[in-house]
Amino acid sequence: MGQPLYLSLLATTVFLATFLATCPVSTVGWPVDSSFYDAIKRVVYGSDNVDDSAAVATESSPPPPISLPLSSQDINRPVEVEGWPRSPIPRLGQVSGVAINTVGQPVIFHRGSRVWDENSFNETFHYQHIEEGPILTNAIVTLSPKTGEVLSSWGAGFFYMPHGITIDRQGNVWVTDVAMHQVFKFSPGAPRASLTFGKRFENGKGYRTLCQPTSVAIASTGEIFIADGYCNSRVLKFTSRGELLRVFPHANEFLSLQVPHSLALLEQHDLICIADREDMRVVCRGAELSTESKEQAPLTIQQPDLGRVYAITNHGDLIYAVNGPTSPLIPVRGFTINPMTENIVDHWTLSKNGAINVPHDIAISKDGSSLYVASIHPNRIVKYTMASVTPLKSE
Repeated sequence: MGQPLYLSLLATTVFLATFLATCPVSTVGWPVDSSFYDAIKRVVYGSDNVDDSAAVATESSPPPPISLPLSSQDINRPVEVEGWPRSPIPRLGQVSGVAINTVGQPVIFHRGSRVWDENSFNETFHYQHIEEGPILTNAIVTLSPKTGEVLSSWGAGFFYMPHGITIDRQGNVWVTDVAMHQVFKFSPGAPRASLTFGKRFENGKGYRTLCQPTSVAIASTGEIFIADGYCNSRVLKFTSRGELLRVFPHANEFLSLQVPHSLALLEQHDLICIADREDMRVVCRGAELSTESKEQAPLTIQQPDLGRVYAITNHGDLIYAVNGPTSPLIPVRGFTINPMTENIVDHWTLSKNGAINVPHDIAISKDGSSLYVASIHPNRIVKYTMASVTPLKSE
């Protein structure tokens, strides 16, 4: 996105947030529908149907995005399970990641006594506290989905600054460490990584180096997507053996990213969705999982109340997202998104007592009945069950 357009959108967002703050708000969400957002797009972009590619002069138009109608059927809204976990998790630090294992148990990735603050990295993104050694607490903890009690834990003496965690269909655990600038694959029960991406404590823009990688997504085909991350603002795609296939966005692609912070795969639509945090949007582009994949323009979800999107996960055709601190006028909360129509279809509260200030990751169970949000301020993990609601009106 070009700088003048970005500033225009940001100014419009702040104005709208101020306006909406004075409007009556129902307990369900903002009292507006898609026609309101369409009007905003016309103000910002000067036309009815313009995406980020409009900021770039082109000789030929990109192919149109696939668009499906939004179902009028009820959708599931996450509702906090109060009193879970039943007892405090020992030595819990900033919970930067959460995933669901193959038997439906939540697995968290936390930082123990380590805290990411303004002194953690220098201006070239090098970690400043290597001499302190790795975190001595078990950083990967499996919890009971019923009670939240600790079932098992491991990873002590290895990680320096945990970030994202993903568990694939075979039970392999994939984690990112932003201090080491690396991504690791651990086979089930293995004490050592079976596959490593990046060079230890060395960042760079080449294809063998990473720079503060944030998230991993694994396709059923075994292909690997790595969000790289805070510094390189790109997504790398590898074979299951770790051979580089693609870099997103590529040189001729009308897409730019600012801190791709979280990934979600919608394989049924051949899409890789990205929480483009600093651009305050979710972008879905072709994952190119098949040689028969058809080229499609990116789908973009960017609306005035979305804010900085920290994490996304998906179940079926819906994406569940959480934002983080953006503006005093934009609340921190959850969103349900239909990426195929580029609409937010529901908003939901993260905590009844407002005890989640900085949510950092999100995961949903395979059957879609339970959802978990990891928080780095305060340090906690929250469980949600699903309640059926009618989606926000979309035209």
